[in-house]
Amino acid sequence: MHIKVITPDRKVFEGEVSQAKFPGMSGQFEVLKDHAAMISMLGEGPLILNTTEGLKTFMIEGGVVEILRNQINVLVEALLPTEA
Repeated sequence: MHIKVITPDRKVFEGEVSQAKFPGMSGQFEVLKDHAAMISMLGEGPLILNTTEGLKTFMIEGGVVEILRNQINVLVEALLPTEA
């Protein structure tokens, strides 16, 4: 699946993923290949992507995700700082 993650001011990530986990408004949900088309609001929490280089995690403030024909577009309100 191809995914784009963007904020209002920049592209955060673009690439291929085999799995994506999102912080939904009513709890976390997962997207795999050939997922049904959907649009969903996102809450605050971790966005976890399983890429060819391994797991990538972004803490997001909220946003919206669109899934259509193995294309995922994620519009994020803001990235939250992660603890080091």
